Amino acid sequence: MNRMVEMIRNELNSEQIQFLISTLEIRFQENILRHSSFYWTDIQSKLIQQPNKLWSLYQMEITKGEPDVLSMNEETGSYFFYDCSAESPKGRRSLCYDKEALDTRKEFKPEGNAIEMANEMGIEMLNEAQYRFLQTFEAFDLKTSSWLKTPSSVRNLGGSIFGDRRYNQVFVYHNGASSYYAARGFRGILEV
Repeated sequence: MNRMVEMIRNELNSEQIQFLISTLEIRFQENILRHSSFYWTDIQSKLIQQPNKLWSLYQMEITKGEPDVLSMNEETGSYFFYDCSAESPKGRRSLCYDKEALDTRKEFKPEGNAIEMANEMGIEMLNEAQYRFLQTFEAFDLKTSSWLKTPSSVRNLGGSIFGDRRYNQVFVYHNGASSYYAARGFRGILEV
């Protein structure tokens, strides 16, 4: 992890916290159909108690993920924030799947990989089931695609999976893990 990122990890200043809370609240209110049975005051209370989660949500926000609450863990009372940007987050594109894929690329290497970036941000990459769940709320990735957490049975053979929505249908495809495209990023999830 970048040493500067490590030094400031989990530390947002008061302006950043205020910006983030305000942005999340506005998005929550503007998209109430995503979470009509939840209350913003409950979510905000959880956020304030977990500054490390605020830092990760801030990373989701500044990389253009537009995080919003879509579900809740009934047993723990925690909420799940998903990247809800219409297209794959702009600040997380042109990445191959993981470090192994990046290391095996001989030329035209991208600047990074999706798995390491998600780890540095403190979030999880969406798996196929989570991606399909996200797509039940709205039509996402109509022009882009998003890397998905790939089962080891596929990854061990050099592949990885990604999803998109075309022709009013959600598709999950495969690709070599070392490939990367300007229109492919990744979506994350964070439990708060």
